[in-house]
Amino acid sequence: MCGGFIKIAQPVDGAILNRHDGKQRSDGLEVEVRLIAPRKSGITVNGVEAEVVRGPMRFYSYGPKGGLYNEFSCNIILKELETRIVACADNSRTSSTVITVLWDENSIRRYRFSVDNNILFLKDLAVNARKYNSIFENDYMNFWRQIHQEYGTRIQFNIYYQTEEFNLSQVPSKYKSEWEENSNWLRLTFHALHGEPKPYINASYRDMERDFRLVSGEIERFAGKSLLSTFTTVHWGETTLEACRALRDNGIKGLVGYFTVDPENGKPTVSYYLGEEETKYLREHDYWKDTREDLIFIKHDLVINDVDLEDIIPALNSIASDPHQSEVMEVMVHEEYFRPELHSYEADIKERVEITTEWLTKNGYKSVFYDEGFLGSPQ
Repeated sequence: MCGGFIKIAQPVDGAILNRHDGKQRSDGLEVEVRLIAPRKSGITVNGVEAEVVRGPMRFYSYGPKGGLYNEFSCNIILKELETRIVACADNSRTSSTVITVLWDENSIRRYRFSVDNNILFLKDLAVNARKYNSIFENDYMNFWRQIHQEYGTRIQFNIYYQTEEFNLSQVPSKYKSEWEENSNWLRLTFHALHGEPKPYINASYRDMERDFRLVSGEIERFAGKSLLSTFTTVHWGETTLEACRALRDNGIKGLVGYFTVDPENGKPTVSYYLGEEETKYLREHDYWKDTREDLIFIKHDLVINDVDLEDIIPALNSIASDPHQSEVMEVMVHEEYFRPELHSYEADIKERVEITTEWLTKNGYKSVFYDEGFLGSPQ
């Protein structure tokens, strides 16, 4: 029996793999598995014998006293949505490691368009409830309907519960049937209680559950349950693990964030509770699943209000050139950049939105919601 350390280096636990990550076969997706194990080990992966491709090497971070290790490789075939990859040394159950990966079997080029920090357009609908007969009499909503009609874009609005002198309980239900009639391209979901910076960075399970249920309950009341989504972006994208568990336990399946690293201290930002390793992986990939917590994370590719008009197409072209980041395009903008009365207003924001959706459409991306099929791809 050969003991010692075994590490599956590729793919990582929770990796979501698609047609760009292996060879499509009639019986599944053939992918390479790479491992680090003690030099004299015989390694099998799901019963397939692995071959040495590099070594011996000395890794002081692996095993006792930095022993000698080889890098091993073999190919396996993914046939199910989720596959356990089991690597064993000399067929020993005591010297083994296990990860789980997912297969995005029918993956297509797709994008989701979300809008964060929404509350002011809902306030306008409430204030003008006697005047407006339609949600599309609001200029903001009328703009998004035009984008949908022109490009087939579906929009998810992530919303606050309250702003100054207004909260969602004041939104009338008179528009409910119209919201439901447009549920094929509109979604409303929880973003935060309010717009204060990093409201959930120290949140408890109860804090998050209370706010999520408050917002979701009001959405269901004035717009209907069909408008809710099982994916959202929490305001500022920084929360405790306990807060994310509250979201999961209340029906959220996935969270979207920037997954960046603070250049000053090297710590993850806009990455929820994830550590440096997971954040770095997501920075370079479309998606990843925390298999322990049963939560999917998806990376924002383009925050439209942060990119000048002339730089949008070069930015999209750059993302599309990377097969690990181009399959699922997540684009986003914030409501406040549409508001002329606010200091954040950007006069060309509508043009930025249109050039983005036009590029996505012309380059073969389909507008999706993540709670349909497998993250928007057909099943």
